[in-house]
Parts: sequence; C-alpha cells; structure tokens
Amino acid sequence: MNKLFSAATLTAAGLASLVMFCWPLFVAAQATDEALLAQSVFIALMPVILVVVLVEVSSGGLGSKQLAVLGVLIALNAVVRVLGAGTAGIETAFFLVIIGAYVFGSGFGFILGSSSLLVSALLVGGIGPWLPFQMMGAGLIGLGAGLIPKYSRRWLQVLPLMAYAIVASYVYGALMTMWNWPFLAGSEGALAYVAGASLGENLTRFFQYELVTGGLLWDTGRAVTTATLIALTGPALLATLRRAAGRAGIVKSEV
Repeated sequence: MNKLFSAATLTAAGLASLVMFCWPLFVAAQATDEALLAQSVFIALMPVILVVVLVEVSSGGLGSKQLAVLGVLIALNAVVRVLGAGTAGIETAFFLVIIGAYVFGSGFGFILGSSSLLVSALLVGGIGPWLPFQMMGAGLIGLGAGLIPKYSRRWLQVLPLMAYAIVASYVYGALMTMWNWPFLAGSEGALAYVAGASLGENLTRFFQYELVTGGLLWDTGRAVTTATLIALTGPALLATLRRAAGRAGIVKSEV
C-alpha cells in the first residue's frame, strides 16, 4: 500500500509539473508578468517537493542512510553543475541525476534533480524566473530515470541511460522554452503565442519557434554532453552508488 501511495504521489507530481510547463497551451489569457508566474510556480513547487520527501520517508523509500546519500549527491551535483551551467549547450547538471535515480529510484531522483538545481542556483546567484522551472525539469528527468529497467550486464546498464539522456535533454529544452514562449515571442508574428488559439495551432507555432530560434541546436549540445558524461563516468558511478545502495539497505531488481 505504501508503495502504491508513493507511486501515486510521484505520478501526481510529474503531471502537475508538466501542466505548469505547458500552461500556454491551456490558459486562454495572455500572461504579462513573467516574474509573477515564476513566483506562483515556486510557491506551488516547494510543497510538492516536501510532500514527495515525506511520502518517500513514510513508505520506506528514504531512510536515514538514503537521506545521507541524497544530501551528498545534491551537494556534489550542485558543484558539478557550476562547471557547465548550460553555456553553449554544455550542461553538466543531469548525468549524476540520471545515474542516481537509476540506482535509487524515481522518488530519490525527483528530489535529487530539483534540490540540486536549487542549491546550484544559490551557489552562483543564478536565481531568476527560470529557476522553479529548471528545478521541475530536473525533477522530471530524475523521476523518469528511476523507471528505466535495471540490467545486470554492465554494457546494458550504460546504453539505456545514454539513450534516455538524449531524449530527456530534448524534452527538457522544449519544456523550458514552452513556459516562457509567450514572453519571448510576444503576441505578433507567425511564431508568436496566440492566447485562446486551438491546441494544434499553438503547438505548430511553438515547433516553428523552436526551429527558427535554434533551440534544437542548443538541446543537441545538452544531449551530447550528458550522454558523453554518462558514457565516461557511468560504469564507475554505477558501481559506487550500488555499493552505497547495498549498505543503505536498498535492493533493486535487475533483469
């Protein structure tokens, strides 16, 4: 029952995050205050993270040892992210989130992704309207990575993670563009967001906007960087984190 409640909570958190990203497709009013939107999302996001933590603790997914590992990985990923911070598409924030979530599970990955982005922003002063959305995006990446099937053979462990990293990088980029598309594109022109337009029309305009502005090229840099880092560090990190998981009493099924 506890595991079902945990799964239901994570599903609700993931769906709520996606709705927040895709608000331009559902809200029939032209938003004019980017900061107000971001503030509202941040206020909504903090309780979501807290609820996920409480549910994971109550369901046995997070004990004292797991929380200690989580704290170390949050701090480590926050520092590692400073090395890339998304400059020219070079993004170092996600490879550790994906690997950590793969070993410890979706709830762990959601908390690791969202919290490490917050700590990283505090370290470098990267606080702005984009932060709550970055946190949600990283949380979703961690949530999805925890669902990847576990394999016992080493080469089968790294390849699915690399493939997931590529897909997740493009999805993350699209979501990050989606939430502030109305603010960036304005309300005039063929690529602009049209308040109250049909879902199909706004989706078409959005994909055209992504192509014209080079968003896909930027996302390609993120995908290549993340997949490469997983290829280089994956075997060693997986072995290290699995030993930590064993000592923490976490046993994941493998196929």
